[in-house]
Amino acid sequence: MADIKTPANPLFLRDDDLRQGIELLFFAYRDFTAKADQTLAQYGFGRAHHRVIYFVGRNPGMTVSDLLDILKITKQSLSRVLGQLVRQGFITQRPGTIDRRQRLLSLTELGADLERKLTEEQRALVARAYKAAGAEAVDGFRKVALGMINEGDRSRFRPTTR
Repeated sequence: MADIKTPANPLFLRDDDLRQGIELLFFAYRDFTAKADQTLAQYGFGRAHHRVIYFVGRNPGMTVSDLLDILKITKQSLSRVLGQLVRQGFITQRPGTIDRRQRLLSLTELGADLERKLTEEQRALVARAYKAAGAEAVDGFRKVALGMINEGDRSRFRPTTR
């Protein structure tokens, strides 16, 4: 493996630099999800449940259609996960105020408690990494991550105000 401390010249990225970036993403994701996976397992939930709980918590009153757009999964996949979360009392659904066919999603108190528990460790991990890396690295990470997501989703993120 290449030395992590060696700065890469972005104009001349070698295959090894790119592969190391891919490996870093794999390892970071593994460690980012590890504690949450343990907590989810206690409820018989998986990462799909986590994503639904997280995004409904961040966007109370969001529609099922909006959630499908964020997650990029099939209605059938979402229906299975969402149905379980509703039945077990983590999420509520109510009809839309203008279009009664819409289903608006919100976390229940139980769901909000689980979302806090799941996010707590992840927030701490990201905060430690950001603090150790410094403001310039945080901005660089943000630029890299934004560059990796599809263009349509980039508008979901507000510009930094530092």
